[in-house]
Amino acid sequence: MADISLADIKTLRDRLGTGMVDTKNALVEAEGDLEKATELLRLKGAKGNAKRADRSTSEGLVAAVESATATTMIELACETDFVAKSDKFIALGDTVLAALADSGAETLEAALATEVGGKSVASIIDDEAAVLGEKVELRRIVRIPGDKFSIYLHRTNKDLPPQVGVVVAYSGDDADTARSIAQHISFADPQYLSREDVPAADVETERRIVEEISRNEGKPEAALPKIIEGRINGFFKQVVLPEQDYARDNKLSVSKVLADAALTVTGFARFKVGA
Repeated sequence: MADISLADIKTLRDRLGTGMVDTKNALVEAEGDLEKATELLRLKGAKGNAKRADRSTSEGLVAAVESATATTMIELACETDFVAKSDKFIALGDTVLAALADSGAETLEAALATEVGGKSVASIIDDEAAVLGEKVELRRIVRIPGDKFSIYLHRTNKDLPPQVGVVVAYSGDDADTARSIAQHISFADPQYLSREDVPAADVETERRIVEEISRNEGKPEAALPKIIEGRINGFFKQVVLPEQDYARDNKLSVSKVLADAALTVTGFARFKVGA
């Protein structure tokens, strides 16, 4: 049997981040050949990835980066908060985000196929998952075009990387108010920028529901149209950003805050880990 030195074990662990026992066993099997041991450990990790395919990923991070004409935001997911706060996982998030911002990828499929140093993002994630010992997946990506941006990344736990991320694209010169709108979005979770963006099918479903509720409450038939319309307006107020009550002052609407600051929101996105 080849002599296995502590130096070789340390070299391989530094390279892959693998455990002491697995690293030593791989070197023994490879008769001290570092490259062969590396291959053995990666193959073992790949098998582990396949076994972990059905596991849930409820932890992770949200990260975003701005370029001249767009901002890219990702959600990178893992299984546990222990891995989510590890340096390797956070570094993986940085690597993936930088690659996708450079590539201009807009869909998850395009993002996973993006190449970095001759390897796809999907392969890079799989390799790191093997080292981390958990299922890791790129769950979402969004690319918001615009001229000016406000990025807000919120930590729900001081020991973890950001769990909520918001990107706001806007025109205007009030960066402080733009940031406050990003913070509002992180709290209020609007879905649309205007009423016209809300799918007609969703509006009709909501209309049927509120009409049934109103009738079951015994409202007068003559008053039903006005009551239903009022409740539909309430629905829009929940899901359309400009119509929401401003989080910092619920006496103001977001549209009023934007108008006073001479700002126009041209696009936004909100990610929350696991949501």
